[in-house]
Amino acid sequence: MIARVAQMYHVEGQRQAEIARHLRISQATVSRMLKRAYEEEIVRTTIISPLGTYTELEEGLRSRFGLSEAIVVECTEDRDAAIMSRIGEAAAHFLEATLQAGEVIGVSSWSETILRMVENIHPMKSGRAKHVVQTLGGIGDPSVQTHANQLTTRLAKLTGAEPHLLSAPAVAQSREAKLILLGDTYVRETMDLFSKINLAIVGIGAVEPSGMLARSGNTFSSRELVDVVEAGGIGDMSLRFFDQGGAPVRTPLDERVIGITLEELSKVDRVIALAGGYAKTDAIRGALRTGVIDLLITDKFTAERLVSPDAQREAAE
Repeated sequence: MIARVAQMYHVEGQRQAEIARHLRISQATVSRMLKRAYEEEIVRTTIISPLGTYTELEEGLRSRFGLSEAIVVECTEDRDAAIMSRIGEAAAHFLEATLQAGEVIGVSSWSETILRMVENIHPMKSGRAKHVVQTLGGIGDPSVQTHANQLTTRLAKLTGAEPHLLSAPAVAQSREAKLILLGDTYVRETMDLFSKINLAIVGIGAVEPSGMLARSGNTFSSRELVDVVEAGGIGDMSLRFFDQGGAPVRTPLDERVIGITLEELSKVDRVIALAGGYAKTDAIRGALRTGVIDLLITDKFTAERLVSPDAQREAAE
């Protein structure tokens, strides 16, 4: 009887009420029988993942790094340009599907991967987000600053939100210069919104700056970066450095950065990191160990390196 009820429900597509009428039993009995069908393994669930999805790698990332979610995208070549494009596309689809009304989005605007995400987002049919906040100073070389500011303003327009630009360089010339810049009303207004961000989208960088960031002029000197490495630095999020164990690397450079801190990021409800590529693998591993990131979107090549036991041992050494 249980098997017949299960067949009518799962194979023939009949509703519980229809089954109850047909067999002259109560709907509650039908419900109990369907539950028993699972308990006695008369009915078993099999999920067949489509080609181009990597459920085992995603589960490996979730369990190894304590992530709430991980998305691994198909990529035909382990090359930065291709990887950034595919991660950007996946992030755009994810954001469109999960964005909640009234959210305050924080975005690091010196990331080429996040720029690819914004390029792939479709306009929301109605206003959904409340604010889009630039979380790292957006002033730099004019040829690149245009991209950084457009990233923020376009994301705001696509999500129906109000943009808030951080009108200061990401790296001040000195601690004193930073204090002067922080005195600007508009800079303070934007930074005051950091505590209200409930969705942050960040990139992950190696100690060596990415092309977009380097071209903007918002970088430290080679000598200063050597000091970061000697202090154990392996990567950064919004120019906040961390070591391979995920611990913050404190240097005087922190006092010159105008942007969100790792401590502030850790208080955000959802932090989505977009990153991939061979050169960033160690940095991504360190970033995942900070405990700041809730969801990682990466490519299959990077995911394989991150979950590989051999790669884990090499990183520990």
